[in-house]
Amino acid sequence: MTSGAVNTTGKPTVLMFGWEFPPYSSGGLGTACYGLTKGLKNNNADVIFVVPRGDDSSASHVKLRIASEMFNKHAHAMNLKTLVVDSPLKAYMTPTVYSKAGKKYLYGGNLFEEVERFSQIAKTIAKQEKFDIIHCHDWITYKAGINAKKISGKPLVVHVHATEFDRSGGNINNYVYNIEKAGMLAADRVVCVSNLTRNIVLKKYGIAPEKVLVVHNAIEHPSLPQRKEHFAIKKKNKIVLFLGRITLQKGPDYFVEAAKKVTQKMSNVTFIIVGSGDMEAQIMEKAASLGLGTKVLFTGFMDQTEVDKAFRMADVYVMPSVSEPFGLTALEAMRNGTPCIISKQSGVSEVVKHCLKVDFWDVNELANKIVSTLKYPHLHNTLKENGSVEVKKFNWDNSAKKCVDVYSDAINNNLTRHSARAQQHTHHFTRETPGGCS
Repeated sequence: MTSGAVNTTGKPTVLMFGWEFPPYSSGGLGTACYGLTKGLKNNNADVIFVVPRGDDSSASHVKLRIASEMFNKHAHAMNLKTLVVDSPLKAYMTPTVYSKAGKKYLYGGNLFEEVERFSQIAKTIAKQEKFDIIHCHDWITYKAGINAKKISGKPLVVHVHATEFDRSGGNINNYVYNIEKAGMLAADRVVCVSNLTRNIVLKKYGIAPEKVLVVHNAIEHPSLPQRKEHFAIKKKNKIVLFLGRITLQKGPDYFVEAAKKVTQKMSNVTFIIVGSGDMEAQIMEKAASLGLGTKVLFTGFMDQTEVDKAFRMADVYVMPSVSEPFGLTALEAMRNGTPCIISKQSGVSEVVKHCLKVDFWDVNELANKIVSTLKYPHLHNTLKENGSVEVKKFNWDNSAKKCVDVYSDAINNNLTRHSARAQQHTHHFTRETPGGCS
């Protein structure tokens, strides 16, 4: 819909800004965006999804707009310098200090510049497309959403999948924090993936409670292999799995420390770390220094098919996150019938019951829970069977329905505000014009 037009069809069109979209995806954000957009389609909403780069043939359920292509097309007219994003991962790495022209930066490469260019092209997209509402995922898209709102007058929803306080461990980057806060203040509604995240938004960003809502993440449910799988590595050893970005936020150092304690009680255990990240070399060195060189295997990044296979291979999945806004990997593990041990400092711990929970810093308790899950078949089977049943209640259609309700509320309030302003203008005009209006 064009600016100011009323949507009478009951079928909202969403202009959505994200930073990644499968198959060009590096983590949970891309997975969540894909699942949510499919759920929105099933809830009678159309989505125009804008990403910096990718392939517009990668999804049939959304209209995918590739910003890099528009950069190239409009760079001259907009006086923009066009550069390719170094890596979508850089928005979610542990903040690291980089030196550039004598200044210190906590994020690497050209990320900040790319965020700015993305926000500029959002103006062009907002003029070209017809839509009812704007939906932005995480700080890297908030400037784009603000610009799209200014151009179109349409309401803005910002979706908080993680905050700077989650990523940085307290050593926040003020540039990122200020973008996050500006986006939340400009938004008509703020959607958080957990109550844990909502509390951070309220306390650390000072956002009005009435406009901050919670929509928990969900998961897709593809068909699993019907035949029993055999893995050579499991002939002699039990498998304990860590899967995620190897960054400060995800707690890989606590995983390795707990691994050391487990090996002091059990000898037939192999620990597998799936993923990549800026702490990868550091964690490898830590494992070696603890004498775990032959006990800990690093696989690097895996695609979704390989990830599901890794879950099915594992005897237990461990998610020791320091601050996890949600934690989709816990649901992925449960979907694959893998018992879970998760951090209490995670959003997913609010909504799942059939898993073991532990404070991320308590490596002794974490090690004890790993040993118990491996040693006691009854505990292992109970977690596996009940978790497999419980995870089926998490469906993206349900999460998307909550988002559609958020859209409807924001759109209606926006129309009410426009109507009130129009009435005020008319009243002022008739009061100030001699003789009134004929």
